[in-house]
Amino acid sequence: MHEVIEFPAGGYRFIKGSLAYSLGVVALPGFRLERVRFRTPVALDDAFRRMADIVADENRPASALAACELRSPAQFTEAGFRTFNERYIALLRGFGWSEASKSNPVARTNVCPSAQASSDACVYTFSYTVEDSSARPSFVLAGAVDLMTGDKDFRDLIVALDQVDGAGIRKKARHALEDLERRLSLLGFDWSMTTGNGLYCVHDIFQTLTDEIAVRGAAPAGVTWHLRRPPISGLEFEMDTRSVPVERTI
Repeated sequence: MHEVIEFPAGGYRFIKGSLAYSLGVVALPGFRLERVRFRTPVALDDAFRRMADIVADENRPASALAACELRSPAQFTEAGFRTFNERYIALLRGFGWSEASKSNPVARTNVCPSAQASSDACVYTFSYTVEDSSARPSFVLAGAVDLMTGDKDFRDLIVALDQVDGAGIRKKARHALEDLERRLSLLGFDWSMTTGNGLYCVHDIFQTLTDEIAVRGAAPAGVTWHLRRPPISGLEFEMDTRSVPVERTI
């Protein structure tokens, strides 16, 4: 069972994940989450500066940063992904989180285009908390992928390895959806409370949309499909979900 940790400095709770990111965040009572999308994704270093300014303009501390959605140039090797995470974690240190805690509170989705479109990783959207005494619960869950947990070799943990036909993609989607459902339940929510879903896959997803997503009621507000891949080579399906009352584009 995943652990849910309160992060008062940020105004939210988070599901403990890895050193690189948490598995999801939910605003504490008296706060709500807001989501900001850059009309054009912003290169990582510059994006962190801009995010800090935007959060400060809302009279919120840097620690209010709760979630990031990233766009990387291409899929990483396992070693390359570790190197990227070290860079990302270093940038997060300025947002009220200490690596020494071993529990990164900031949720994350990180996906790649079907063909390289940028020279550096970018921030596509980010979410942060603002004070709101009458707010309904709001949350953002990190991306769930077609990867099981365990101590086996990475490729041995990939669901339906190298199967990208309709049946394979449905198996991958089912695994990711069940992961998201467990996290929703842990926070006391269900699909009916979501306001948006992101789906990331470069293969045919029509049957998956009907047989796996629609059937379980996982898209009350629809699905936004992005022609993108998960961040590590070998993975083929990713999905995230959220309930955020205020979203804007800048």
